[in-house]
Amino acid sequence: MTTLSVPSKAPSRWVNFWNSRPVVKLRRNKLAVVGLVMTLLFMLVAVFAPLIASPTPEGGRNCMRDLGITQTRQIYNPAGSAFWKALVAAPPSCYQTERQSFSPVPTPPNPDAYFGTSQGYDIFYGLVWGTRVMMKLGLVIVAITLLVGIVVGAISGYYGGWLDNLIQRFIDVVLALPSLVLTIVLLTVLGPSISSIILAFCLTGWTQYAAIVRGDILRTRNLEFVDAARSLGARDGRLIFQHVLPNSLASVLTVAILDLGTIPLSIAALSFLGIGLPVGYTDWGQFMSFARQWMDNQYWYVTALPAAFIVLFSLGWNLFGDAVRDAFDPRTR
Repeated sequence: MTTLSVPSKAPSRWVNFWNSRPVVKLRRNKLAVVGLVMTLLFMLVAVFAPLIASPTPEGGRNCMRDLGITQTRQIYNPAGSAFWKALVAAPPSCYQTERQSFSPVPTPPNPDAYFGTSQGYDIFYGLVWGTRVMMKLGLVIVAITLLVGIVVGAISGYYGGWLDNLIQRFIDVVLALPSLVLTIVLLTVLGPSISSIILAFCLTGWTQYAAIVRGDILRTRNLEFVDAARSLGARDGRLIFQHVLPNSLASVLTVAILDLGTIPLSIAALSFLGIGLPVGYTDWGQFMSFARQWMDNQYWYVTALPAAFIVLFSLGWNLFGDAVRDAFDPRTR
């Protein structure tokens, strides 16, 4: 009597990815896990900022009006439109830091302002909603610059010749200028606003991604599997986006993860200098600027709390980004 063997089901792509060597190495890195947990906590704060620091009738009347509510507790009702509007598309008035008074003297933490006030602004409200602002700006800027850098770097590295020389000379000119100085000049000309910050960082940030992608594609385009696809009649578009580019993104993606932590830090630095977001906007750097006149043990909260948010946010992304870079680096396998 013969028995038929049932072929085993092939593991899914997710299982193969989860058990791959870089991911296993990443999971075993305790600092990577700590960094990932920290970034996830900040993401949760950013998503649920309207529920953590909800607008009040005393300082957030404009936000409540635009949400269509009259009482703070209405924002916690999932059946109401204000709940989903605040979570998904909060009106611009909600990003204005609630102001308890116009006194420049800080007030200590109290039931009305959990972290106290600085220049009359509620520190707790500004830091929680500022987390959403920083997360949103970091993701938007990195997404745009990464997309532009990948496209430009892929075209430059794959085709080479005069087109590659033209693109690389332009990138050299941009990289020759200090990015922070160029960003400051652009913001001075454009004025402080969300759109100006996004435009300024995108104009100066795509070049590093393009240079990294170009270098990886120069190494990938002449490999045997690319030559095999070319001999089978694959067109340039298919060769670039299906064969060459997917095998050239590991380095640039790790840099993008690190930039998710450094770009918000740069935005906070610009606001500290007074050329970032408008005064009163929920921004970590502004609270550090407000605290310059009150760096005293008596007013520790005006400096320590905003600094803690900035340091922990950047630390989380850097711990996770460094671990990803080490895990996917072929020299460490």
